Amino acid sequence: MNAICNVIAAQKPEQKRPAARGVALIFTLLILALLMVLSLGMVIALSSQTFIGGYYRNFRGAFYSADSGLNISRQAMVNKILSLVPVTTALGSQPLGTAAPGTVQTYINTTYNAWTSIGGGQATNSWPGQFEISPSNTATFTFANCQPTFTPSGTPPAGGPYTCASPPPAASTCSAAAGLLTNCYVVSNFQYTYNYTLDVLGEVKGNEQSELAENGSVQINVNISPPSGVTTTASFAAWGMFIDQYTLCDGSSLVNGTISGPVFTNGAWNFNTGSYIFTDKVGQHGAQAGAAMSSCHPTATLPYTNSGQTVSPTFQNGFTPGMNAVTPPSNSFNQKWASLDGRGQGEVNSTPLNTDFIASNMRNPAQTLWPVGGASNGVYMPYSTLPVGSCSVAPCMTGGGIYVKGSAAVTMSAVTVNISGTNHSQQVFTIVNNGNTTTVTIDLTSSKTTFAQQGGSTVTINGVPSNLNNSPPTEATMLYVDGAITSLAGTGSASVQDHSAVTITANGDITITGNITYGTKPVTTTQNQIPGTPPDTLIPGSDLGQVLGIFTANGNINLHVPSSGQNLEIDASIAAISATGTGGLINTGNSINTLNIVGGRIQSDIYNIGSTTRNVYFDRRFASNNFAPPWFPSTQITTVPAGVETSTVTAPAINRVQWVCKSCQQ
Repeated sequence: MNAICNVIAAQKPEQKRPAARGVALIFTLLILALLMVLSLGMVIALSSQTFIGGYYRNFRGAFYSADSGLNISRQAMVNKILSLVPVTTALGSQPLGTAAPGTVQTYINTTYNAWTSIGGGQATNSWPGQFEISPSNTATFTFANCQPTFTPSGTPPAGGPYTCASPPPAASTCSAAAGLLTNCYVVSNFQYTYNYTLDVLGEVKGNEQSELAENGSVQINVNISPPSGVTTTASFAAWGMFIDQYTLCDGSSLVNGTISGPVFTNGAWNFNTGSYIFTDKVGQHGAQAGAAMSSCHPTATLPYTNSGQTVSPTFQNGFTPGMNAVTPPSNSFNQKWASLDGRGQGEVNSTPLNTDFIASNMRNPAQTLWPVGGASNGVYMPYSTLPVGSCSVAPCMTGGGIYVKGSAAVTMSAVTVNISGTNHSQQVFTIVNNGNTTTVTIDLTSSKTTFAQQGGSTVTINGVPSNLNNSPPTEATMLYVDGAITSLAGTGSASVQDHSAVTITANGDITITGNITYGTKPVTTTQNQIPGTPPDTLIPGSDLGQVLGIFTANGNINLHVPSSGQNLEIDASIAAISATGTGGLINTGNSINTLNIVGGRIQSDIYNIGSTTRNVYFDRRFASNNFAPPWFPSTQITTVPAGVETSTVTAPAINRVQWVCKSCQQ
């Protein structure tokens, strides 16, 4: 059987398989085609990316070319306007005339009216960027405003209002009066502001261009310095606030609030982000002010913004940096002399008072002359036991006030007494020196002075202390303490009598322990006290010659109230200032709730006044008519009677208001 099966199997024909030739080739061709498509896609994508990258590279290059063009054009504007400031300026005219902005505008448009290379073409591989002023939007440079600053400050002479184009007339002569001068006005600074617009095209290569535009303002301060001139005297009372030394960005800042009257520092003001209102001109010697934020930023222009914070004081009459420094008084010799001779040696004396001269002219209430060998303490006045001049009945007043040797406590009061049916206005000084109490009563009605020592002698002197510089002489009292004033305060409802002019000076510290007030206030101290007027408005009919000055050149003016949280009012121009720069207003006692000063605040440096609220109401009588406390410290100001002035320019300030990418908006 097996053999039969094997024969049958051997005889079965072989079956054929289906044809498979060419399939591998087809697959190979398909794969090759796919690879070609992918390669072509990659080439196209890479070429597009390269093209797009090149386009954006050129576009960004054009953008940066335009931005560089803006910076170059703006700086060219600034350089051109600065080049137009003359070295000298004719007296009574402004340094930059009305043609200046047109000159700058023409210069910019003609200089950059064609493609200008950014790289300058100075090197083979320099950047190929270039820019031009847009032909359809040419640059503009126009006058906005100009603010002149007067020296001395105050009310200009009749004929105003005065502008940069029409400044006040130059004075040919100047008087050396004690107060602020009104006949010697010259301009010390011109602050120009110009507005500008710029539209710049930038290009690198090809047709890719970018267009940028901006507008803003340029501020130029032109200081006028006289090469020579006439030296005049101006009282420090002419400032509402004067700080000799204030260091730029020293870590402190000026207390916020409203400050009236002219304000000046020989240093630089530091302002914080709080609220300030300055009603009068604000100046400083430093070229920059400090914008005190989380850190302090020096700046020549205000407002100033950084990291979302803004320092923006309100200057109602302008802010001028870079002004000439003001020389502080070197000593109190004038005041010491004035207590004796009624002149202060013409208010320009620099010689210490001679002891022998005191010995022959000063007497105590017992009519005893100052000891020849000198005195260690005591209260003296200048009067003669013989008739003198127009005084036919002795004793006769011969000088300007009261001289106290040694430290003392002083109390002031304004009283009215009835004598034989007539009311007499009196200014009273009570002086405690070395345990002895002396009272000086100046009767303004009878022109007599009573000089009395408690438990001792009393003398009635014909005449009152007077300022003999005036013609005719006027009532004025210099109380000079050759030591410290350990306590100064007023008593009763008023401390300074109407028609009484007083200056109190010490050779050391002056400590104020209580209110010192005028019988009649000369200015308002609240808004709308006179309807529609701000504080510091002169009250009609209230200028009765009442005035008080408090001055030390060798110490501080200390505030030392007996009770914590009480208010304190001082109606006076207060000065703690000297050439050594160590004096200031400082709290040495309890905290003060509200400190009101009706007058002014002048000091060498800033100290803590320990007050919750501080108000300084400037006595606007000090701003004109040569009015000031008698023999108050003064400074020398030089004015020019004729000729030319020297012009100098502080660093210009640029304020970019708007920047626009025009091509980015397309």
